Order: sequence, then structure tokens, then C-alpha cells
Amino acid sequence: MDAEETVGAGALATHVELVEGPDPELAATMGFSGFGKKARTFDLEAMFEQTRRTAVERSKKMLEARAREEEAHKEKELRSQHEDVDSAASGSSVMGACPAATSIKLFGFFGLFQNPVKKIPDSHEITLQHGTKTVSALGLDPSGARLVTGGYDYDVRLWDFAGMDASLQAFRSLQPCECHQIKSLQYSSTGDVILVVSGNSQAKVLDRDGFPVMECVKGDQYIVDMANTKGHTAMLNTGCWHPKIKEEFLTCSNDGTVRTWDVNNDKKHKGVFKPRSVQGKRVIPTTCTYSRDGKLIAAGCQDGSIQIWDRNMNVHTKFHCRQAHAPGTETSCLTFSYDGTVLASRGGDDTLKIWDIRQFKKPLNSVEGLSSFFPMTDCCFSPDDKLIVTGTSIKKGGGNGKLIFFERETFQKVYEIEVTDASVVRCLWHPKLNQIMVGTGNGLAKVYYDPIKSQRGAKLCVVKTKRKARQAETLTQDYIITPHALPMFREPRQRSTRKQLEKDRLDPLKSHKPEPPVAGPGRGGRVGTHGGTLSSYIVKNIALDKTDDSNPREAILRHAKEAEDNPYWVAPAYSKTQPKAVFAEVESEEDETDNKPEWKKRKI
Repeated sequence: MDAEETVGAGALATHVELVEGPDPELAATMGFSGFGKKARTFDLEAMFEQTRRTAVERSKKMLEARAREEEAHKEKELRSQHEDVDSAASGSSVMGACPAATSIKLFGFFGLFQNPVKKIPDSHEITLQHGTKTVSALGLDPSGARLVTGGYDYDVRLWDFAGMDASLQAFRSLQPCECHQIKSLQYSSTGDVILVVSGNSQAKVLDRDGFPVMECVKGDQYIVDMANTKGHTAMLNTGCWHPKIKEEFLTCSNDGTVRTWDVNNDKKHKGVFKPRSVQGKRVIPTTCTYSRDGKLIAAGCQDGSIQIWDRNMNVHTKFHCRQAHAPGTETSCLTFSYDGTVLASRGGDDTLKIWDIRQFKKPLNSVEGLSSFFPMTDCCFSPDDKLIVTGTSIKKGGGNGKLIFFERETFQKVYEIEVTDASVVRCLWHPKLNQIMVGTGNGLAKVYYDPIKSQRGAKLCVVKTKRKARQAETLTQDYIITPHALPMFREPRQRSTRKQLEKDRLDPLKSHKPEPPVAGPGRGGRVGTHGGTLSSYIVKNIALDKTDDSNPREAILRHAKEAEDNPYWVAPAYSKTQPKAVFAEVESEEDETDNKPEWKKRKI
């Protein structure tokens, strides 16, 4: 409250005077006897002094009350922090039950008094099954309603948090780049289109539902100067959207160029930036990004350098650091802080560094020993710019991949989450949802959230029960309406789905159980060895008959005694007229050979 601008009603009433009586000199001058009552007069200085005193007294009372409240609040926070530290030391969980195997570690003075761990939303998690191979790309639209994932299995899956239920199934899966691994996915600043960067030389833009919008043109690979080609001529590495201009995006490639594009013009790039080594030779950019205001373009290169250009001046770099990371390693990620003054870089030399772009010769802080096996391992800032997050890679059977949190000012490790028994490749902390998305090396996309600190996102789908498929929807056939058909060909109108199902159940043809599938050789979908045809039946019985029919006469006479004892078929009909059968005697083969003439005998 400003004391000089406040006017109290009591002070105003105190210093108002009503003076009565004529002024004879002025009245005589003007030609009449007097003025009557005098006008009211105000002592303004006294009024303001009184008002100021009143305001100062009130301000003192308010400040004293506020100071008492703040002291009580600080005492309460310190007490709760000491309790958290004691419980962490005794092995109890600070954050409560989390489905993931989490371990909480507070380090040093910062962890004791500031306790940034409480801002991390990881009390709950959900797991989205993308596939079986590495999830190499993650993207969330600005509103946080949809998530897109891409992997080494060439698939891109679209997830809608508001439309999903507890089964956690993607509403669309597609392969926009055929047999190329997905390198990067990102929604535009308005969230209406998605940039898809894969292992080929042409980036694609899809709409929110996965349908193609544009595809970048491929350049002429036989031209030496890459600035004279219309597009990239080698494999892409990554890409991102302009934070302010919704039609512009950025890509970098193994052809040694960083190019800007316009969605409305797929015939040619918009601008070309060519990073150079110390000797002025071409060097391959492995990652690129815009600054938060979109005025700068930064690229990390294979020679370990980080080069930054002004977006409108593509010849000379505005900032550069030649020895940012170890030469010959691939810088996997560059990201600017939300305040726009600090750049974080994740190197292929297992380091994480932050830089002040105003003093770009030396890193502000760095940490080593963060293993990285993937060329797209991420790092990102927390929404309040106080933490930096990155993931670690592991070999098969080497433990669990971790998501590690560092304090930005001191670069102390304040927290870590053991995600799964595979590498942590991608990480994303959405500022509106306050949820952390993680892509792993075994095909999982995990979402960490807190029911109190987080908004929407994963909270929308975990509360929905799995929808059961209605039997009526699966059994009924489509009803075809033919209004101009003749009455004899017109189908009866369906009155009720339930009644139709009951009728079909009573119909012996419609309710007949279909023949089960069988394996083995056959004809027309059925196996022939089971006697489906006459020929197969005869073949089966011939194969099963083990008797020796080399002498047909003996085979017939084998049943003579049974026919004589129990005549049933032929004998009763011819019992009166049939003569007694006389059969020839069997002669030995030796006699036959002796009685044969000489010309029939076999010559030896």
C-alpha cells in the first residue's frame, strides 16, 4: 500500500474548516456589503501526513503477520525434509510405491535443503508396447493429447491418451518409410502435422492421423557442391520443427549439410548450412536443433565440434567450439534450456555437458561415465529449468538402464530411475502434462506421472476399464437395403439384433459347427488319408491289408468252409439246381516243368 496515495476519511473530516463572517474590504471594493459564509479550506500537507502515518502502521502490522507465517512455513518444510532424509537413510521409500524399481539418492547440500526430487513425477507409470526392437523416436504434441513412437522395426505408432482404455493399445500403426529405421519424430508447434526422419534421404510430413502431407525431394548425388542440390543425397540423422514458424523444419544428413524446409514447397530446400572442420573440409552433422526463439541453428558434428549459425546468415558460424566432445564421436543430442541461454549436449564419448552460448569456449559443467550406444540418446531440461535428464545404455545382461537427473547449477546427481533391463534411448519431459516419456531398447515406451503433480495424459487412460467386444457386433452380418428390388428378392427388414441371433441359433445350417482345420495332405481343404474320396479309401485299405494274395485261387477257397457251413448269399438261391462243384487238383510245379515240351522249357 502506498501511503502518499491513500486518503483517509478521518483525516479529511479533521482538517475541513467552515469559516463564517464577511470580508469588509473585498465587499466594499465590489460594491456590496458581504459574502455571507466563507468557503471550506483544506490543509493538504497535514492530511497527507496523517494518511502516511496510518498507512505505515497498517503496513507494519501486515508485514509482521506475513513474516510470522513465512517462518512457520520454513520450519515446517525443514522438518519434513529432515524426515525425508532420515527415511531415505533407513532404506524406506521417499516417493511411495512405484511400479518401476526406483531408487532415490539425495546428494550433498542441495539434496538436503532444496530437495528437487519432489518435483519429479514418477510415483506411477504405464508401459506402452511399441514392438520388440528399439524405440528410437518419441514425440508429443504441444497439448499433450497424442503420443507418437517410432523404432528400428520401421513402425510408427500413434497413441491417443483420451481415446485409450486400460488395454493401452495404439489407434494406428503404419510404416511411412518402408524398410528404413525411424530416427526422429516431432509434432509441429501447432500439433497438426508430424515430421518423420528415417534412414533414407527424404524426410516426410504426416498429419495427425498418419496420412502423408509432403515428402522432401532427393538431391542429385553426382553434384559435388551440396549447396547446388535441391535436397539431401545421403541418409538423414535427425530433424526438428521451428518453434515459432509452423511451416518450417530442419534436417541434417550424412551428405554434410543442414537444410531448412518449407512444408508448402517440397521441390527444393529453403536454406543450406554446411559445417566445416578446422581445415575447412566437409564434416558430417549428427544432430541439429533450433534455439527456443528460433533465431539460432545448432549442429553437433562427427569431429566433436558444436557449430551455431544465425538462421538468416548461413555462411559463417556465429558461435562454435571445436573441441566440445572427443573427435570421431557422434554427438547424439543438442537441446536449449527454456530461458534460451544454456545449451546441453549429449556426446558419444559418454559425457553430458552444458554450455553458455555467450561464452562458448568452455563448458559450464560436465559429467562423464554415462554410457551411450545409440546415435539418438536424448537429454532434456525439466519444465522449471533446474534439472537436466538423460538416459544410459547397457549391454545385454548388464543390469538396468537408468534415467538420471542432474541439478543444472552444480551438476550434482540428485535422482535416478531404473527403467528396465535394456538401454534408455529417448526421454521427454512435457511441460504442460508434467509427465516423463521414455523409449527403451527392448521396444517399450514408458510414461511416468504423478496423480497430483501431473495433468491429463496418462491419467486419462488408466482410469478407463477395458472395453468388451459386443457379441452382437461380431456375429451379425451386414444388412443390405435394396429399396427398389422386387418383393421376391427383397430381404426382410431386421427388427432386432437379438431376435435375429435367436433365429440364426435355431437354424441348423447357420448354427452348424464348421469343420475343424486339419493338417496333412488332402484335396479341397480336407485330408485324403481319412477316406474323403473313394480312391483314398481303397488305397488306405490296400495299405492296411497284410495278407498274401499271390495265389488268387487259394484266396477264394479260404472262405469255402465258412460259405458251406453258413450259406447266406449265393448258395440258397441255387440249392436245388446247382450241381456239385468239382475242382481240379493242384499239381506240383516240378511235375508241370517235367511234362512241358522241350521248346517251352526255360533254357539255362
